[in-house]
Amino acid sequence: MRLSARVDYALRAAAELAAAGSGPTTVGELAKEQELPPKYLENILLQMRRAGLVRGQRGPEGGYVLARPAAQITLADVIRAVDGPLANVRGERPEHVGYRGAARSLQEVWIALRASERMILEEVTLEQIATGKLPARVMELAADPAAWD
Repeated sequence: MRLSARVDYALRAAAELAAAGSGPTTVGELAKEQELPPKYLENILLQMRRAGLVRGQRGPEGGYVLARPAAQITLADVIRAVDGPLANVRGERPEHVGYRGAARSLQEVWIALRASERMILEEVTLEQIATGKLPARVMELAADPAAWD
């Protein structure tokens, strides 16, 4: 699985917003805390706002806050907001890509891969990331030394 810089930055900023609680956090604060380029982060937060994941608050006490509780926003929600569908093949959803001959089974592999990604990304919430209390299944998978190779 390859995550774009945009997804990485979005997830890191979202985790910071989850940790901040209900008070607004400025783009500058988020960028400084995670060592991200502020202008690029601003564009990412705008995408997340359009997707209904964050709200912007103007004024001297302004900044960004999560639009819903961190326990209700999954990693998959953030990824889809800034990068589109979780798994695609040449920009297409796996169920829309057809293969012929000996490669016919690749479609099932891509669909299984997407299902596997979903099992993790739709289970892990921003609250779990911010608190470090990940689901047992995630911890088990990450504890396997082969997972780190």
